[in-house]
Amino acid sequence: MIKGGFVYIMVNERPTIYTGVTNNLLRRVHEHKNNLVAGFTSKYNLHKLVYYESFETIEQAIIREKQIKDLNRDEKINLISKLNPKFKDLADGLMG
Repeated sequence: MIKGGFVYIMVNERPTIYTGVTNNLLRRVHEHKNNLVAGFTSKYNLHKLVYYESFETIEQAIIREKQIKDLNRDEKINLISKLNPKFKDLADGLMG
C-alpha cells in the first residue's frame, strides 16, 4: 500500500485560513466539516475545502505544508485563487 499524503486548505466565510496535512483527505475533511476534532478548525468553523495537493509520500506533503504555512495571507489567497478562483467547496466533488 502506498503511503501518500495531502496538503489542504480549509476556510470559513471571512476567510480565516487553515493549512493542514493528512494521509486521508476524505476522512480529514469529514472530521473538519463535522467538528469531530476539537481545535482551530472547529473553533472558527472552517468547513470549506478550497485547496489541496496530493503527494506520493506523507513526507513530501509535510514539506509542502511548511512552505504554504510560511506564505503570508495574500500569498495564500493567491495560491487558492489560481486553482479555485471562486473559493468553491472542493469537498463536494470529492465526497459525492
